Amino acid sequence: MKTPPIQWYPGHIAKAEQQLKRNLDKVDLVIEVRDARIPLATGHPHLNRWLKGKQHLLVINRRDMVTTAAWEAWDQWFKAQGQRTVWCDAKAGTGVKLVQQAAIRAGNQLNERRKTRGMRPRAVRALTLGFPNVGKSALINRLVKKKVVASARRAGVTRTLRWVRLGQDLDLLDAPGVLPPRLDDQRAALHLALCDDIGQAAYDGELVAQAFLRILIDAQGRAASGVVLSVLEQRYGTPVAGHTADPAFWLEATAERHTSGDTARMAQRLLDDFRRSLLGSIALELPEQGES
Repeated sequence: MKTPPIQWYPGHIAKAEQQLKRNLDKVDLVIEVRDARIPLATGHPHLNRWLKGKQHLLVINRRDMVTTAAWEAWDQWFKAQGQRTVWCDAKAGTGVKLVQQAAIRAGNQLNERRKTRGMRPRAVRALTLGFPNVGKSALINRLVKKKVVASARRAGVTRTLRWVRLGQDLDLLDAPGVLPPRLDDQRAALHLALCDDIGQAAYDGELVAQAFLRILIDAQGRAASGVVLSVLEQRYGTPVAGHTADPAFWLEATAERHTSGDTARMAQRLLDDFRRSLLGSIALELPEQGES
């Protein structure tokens, strides 16, 4: 069964985007944060409009949630597009120092230009920007080395803009997650739902879980994806057949075993297990599937 269109643009995101536009002139650097599992789906289509010649640092978070082969392949792909990336795991702190160093380098370049104009140096003002739940606030907390902004692995925690000072070199503006008003790419919208980067009210959990199973079946055999179907069989005790497998049948059979036949609960359990990496390190997108 095909999933119905997924759309999510709550009022707080519309308000945040208005606030964001009012503050863009105050920032020198945009630190864009994406999800390593779906680095294309978490790229905002309006980004270039917001950059307007500002320096751009692309940070890809949750590198721990995909295979090394996946993030290395994406790193090469972005380099081929002329885009340097910094990969990190904001939750554990891995790679965060590289983000800080890259931001400070951008600030040094800014202050060199200010110096040539006879202006005094100042801290670089950086905006952290990205879709909901990609880890922007967790990254800021790691950079500051204490919890200064609310952070949780669900969409919609940050709702207002807030400045945070990081020493004398860097001022960070933490912004709520932003989404385009309409999700025209429904494959990307599905990926956002799977990674919990949009609100659960936007989709039917059972249908999204079935779509997830189809993705896993199609991805088996591609080592970089990290998909190993036997992990599902071992975890849930229900065999996953080849390409002829029926995700709805698998969900029903597994629900009988684990959730007293409640397929909605079983669907949520499957999605939660994926989001917690209990099914392995799985990349839903790989560069050969992407668009240049």
